Amino acid sequence: MRPQRRTVKELLVSAKDAAELMVDLAYAAVFFDDVDLGREVLRLEDNLDQALHELRLVCMLAARTPEDAERLSDVLHLAVAIEGIAGAAEEIARVALRDLGVPRELRDDLRHAAEVVARVKIRPDNQLEGRSLRDLALAAHTGMWAIAVRRDAEFVFGPGGDLILREGDVLFLQGPSDGVDLVRELAGAAPRERPPPAERRTLSNLDRAVDLCVELKNASEVAVGLAYSAILLRDRGLAAEVAVIEDRTDVLWNELEAWVLRAAAEADDPLSLRGLMHLASASERIADAAQSMTRIIEQEDLPHPVIAQALSEADEIVAEAVVAPGSAAEERTLADLRLQTEIGMEVLAVERESRWVYRPRSSRRLQVGDRILAIGPEEGAPALRAISGDTRPVGDEGWHEPEIA
Repeated sequence: MRPQRRTVKELLVSAKDAAELMVDLAYAAVFFDDVDLGREVLRLEDNLDQALHELRLVCMLAARTPEDAERLSDVLHLAVAIEGIAGAAEEIARVALRDLGVPRELRDDLRHAAEVVARVKIRPDNQLEGRSLRDLALAAHTGMWAIAVRRDAEFVFGPGGDLILREGDVLFLQGPSDGVDLVRELAGAAPRERPPPAERRTLSNLDRAVDLCVELKNASEVAVGLAYSAILLRDRGLAAEVAVIEDRTDVLWNELEAWVLRAAAEADDPLSLRGLMHLASASERIADAAQSMTRIIEQEDLPHPVIAQALSEADEIVAEAVVAPGSAAEERTLADLRLQTEIGMEVLAVERESRWVYRPRSSRRLQVGDRILAIGPEEGAPALRAISGDTRPVGDEGWHEPEIA
């Protein structure tokens, strides 16, 4: 029997979720020097390629008039941008798979970051098999969120609480670095061996290149999150912010090239810097793809409604909230609120008096009128609005559901 054809919305959701996980795993593969994570990126790319092939077929079959073709072209434009992000993720993963060499300073900077992405396989002697994710409450006990599960060749993005785990399942998790070993213990795996971070000495040319590479990575991730936000909220102001970030990544790339060349003159083996260049180049391409994505809201006509539907039903969605007087968020720092731990929402940016702060530090104190953009699970969006005291009605300047065609 021929398999049932998936809808445009289902295919877009699948492609977006796959591309996002590819980026997370690709960076983690490099920072943890983990070729298994790199191979997972290639598996995901196969899934994404299949989804995009089906998407193109469905769009071609659905276009019966020139007007249909015009509107569906937005869908294909978004698909091309997602494919660009996935391609950059593959390039990042191949840094680990080809052992191109990454400076230890870069690995230290991100390996010991507050939050990491990890892959844990459930082994024979484990405490997870036969139990649902809801029963396990991994986030409460380990701080780690299950962002996807692979069973054989099939990926489940944003797995629900009812999913019963089996031996052999591969869990993809996000959370504090210390939580990884807690999950590994439950899964019957040995703790990781992590070298301590190198002591900082006088800032070298390589240190400066590494810092720029980290900034490029962070900027590109924010650009993607804001691009999805701009499309979902139909906010051209946000699209303009994405363009600003993309311009910034161009500058960062140029500066990084210069510092890498200076560092090469001091290095025993200049070839060891190839991985750094590949990583930075791919990050810059991700920002390019994010800006390309926003072009679909720069036109007069609204983008096809299925795009907003897909973005609002993906594994992770973008949400906005404005801090109201007397709310739980007023005059509290992001560290106080623990939004990621409590409701699974990661703050991408905060707007205050028309100025955006991207990836704000945990010490940032929120004020009345601050506009928060965050990414996380669907159930985290109303929780974010509740904490912020944002009571704007659905569909009236506040959070709105996308229109249904």
